[in-house]
Amino acid sequence: MRRYWLPAVLSSEIPAPDAPPVRVQLLGEHLVAFRDTRGRVGLIDEFCAHRRASLFLGRNEDGGLRCVYHGWKYDVSGRCVDMPTELAQSDRRTKISLTSYPTLEQGGVVWAYLGPAARMPPAPRFEWAVLPDTHRVITKAWQECNWLQAVEGGIDSFHVGWLHRAISPSTSKVGFRGIWTEPSEINDEVDLTDYGLRYASIRALPDGRRWVRVYHLVLPFHVLFPLQGWDPSTGLGSSGEEQFTPMISGHFWVPMDDENTMVYNWTARFGAAPLSDSERERREREGGRSPGALLPDFRKVRGGMENWGIDRGAQRNETFTGIEGVDMQDHAVQESMGRIVDRTREHLGRTDMAVVMARRALLSATDLVQSGGDPPGIGRSYYCLRAIEKILDPGVPWREALAGEFQVAALDATGA
Repeated sequence: MRRYWLPAVLSSEIPAPDAPPVRVQLLGEHLVAFRDTRGRVGLIDEFCAHRRASLFLGRNEDGGLRCVYHGWKYDVSGRCVDMPTELAQSDRRTKISLTSYPTLEQGGVVWAYLGPAARMPPAPRFEWAVLPDTHRVITKAWQECNWLQAVEGGIDSFHVGWLHRAISPSTSKVGFRGIWTEPSEINDEVDLTDYGLRYASIRALPDGRRWVRVYHLVLPFHVLFPLQGWDPSTGLGSSGEEQFTPMISGHFWVPMDDENTMVYNWTARFGAAPLSDSERERREREGGRSPGALLPDFRKVRGGMENWGIDRGAQRNETFTGIEGVDMQDHAVQESMGRIVDRTREHLGRTDMAVVMARRALLSATDLVQSGGDPPGIGRSYYCLRAIEKILDPGVPWREALAGEFQVAALDATGA
C-alpha cells in the first residue's frame, strides 16, 4: 500500500488557508491534515512531540499548526518552527520534527505518499480526476470492515441483480428492475493487465445479442464501472431504446486500518454537459448518502448497531433488502461478514472469477515488492482508462470491438 499514492482527505474538508485541521487515519497511522496560510497541505503525525497532545485541537495560524497545550508549532513538513517552552536563543526546535508525508491535490482529493522517497511513483491521474469540477462529484463514507472485502464487492458484477433489486414496480425506493433482474446467463471474462484487472460482465439478451459492461480494477483498490446505461426503473433508456450514458462511476476503498475503510465515491461525465445539481443529489440519494445519513466523521447514522436501518416491511414489499441506498446495501452485506472474513470458510463459484483473479494479482504484487520490485498500478497506463458498456451482436468479440473505447486517447500534461 505504501508504494501507491493514497487518497487522504477530500479537498473540501480543508477548504481554505488556515482552516481547521482534520483527523486522518491511514494504514493504521493517526495523522492530521491542514492547509497552511500559503495554501500548502500538510499531512503530519497527529500527536505533538512534546507531551503527545492531539494536534487536531491545534490552532492553524501563520504558516503552521500550533499545539494548544504548550504552543509548539509545526509546518507542513512536520518541522517544529516555534517552541515557547524554551529560551529564545535555544536551537532545540531545529532538532524536533514529526512524521510527515508528501501530498498533492487532484480531482477534489488530497493524495498522500507514505512510501520510500526513492520509489515515489508518478502522480495519480485518473481521467475523471482531471475533468473540471463541474463535471464530477466525489464524496466519501466510513465502512467498518477490512478494505479487501469491500473491493471484492465492487468487482462482483453478479450481485447487482439480487442485492440491489426492486421487487415492486410502484416503489419510490431505489432499486434495479427490468433487464438487471431478468433471468439470464451471465459470464465474467477477466484479463490481467499491468495496472490490475480488466473484466467484462457479459449478459445474454433475449434477442441473441449480448450486453457487455467493461470494468477496471486499478491496484490496489480503485474500481471503475460504467454508470447504468439502462434506467434502473425500467431497464431501458427514456425513449424505450438502448441508450447509454456518457458517465462513468467508481469507488476507491482506502484502508484506515485492518478493520476500517474510507470509501470514496465518484461520478463523472465526459463531454460538454456538466453534472446538474439534481444529478449530484440523485447520485448521493441512490447511494444512500442523503443529507443526514452520515455523521460529521463520515460514519453511517444507521450502521451495524442499527442493523443498517433495515425495514422488514420494505424488504417484503418493495426492495430485496429493505435497506435504503445502493452503496449502503453494499456496506451492510460486507460489514455483516465481520471486520475481517475467514476466507477458509468460503466456497467460491463460477461468477467469482474477478474476485479470484484480484486476489492472485494482489498476492503477486506483494511478492514483487517483497523481492525489491514495483507493484502493478504505479505507472501511467491507467491514466486513459474508461469503463464502458455496449450491446454487441452475436459472435462479435468484445475485446476487439471495444478496444478503442475502454482505453481513450492519452492525456497531456494539463489533463486535456
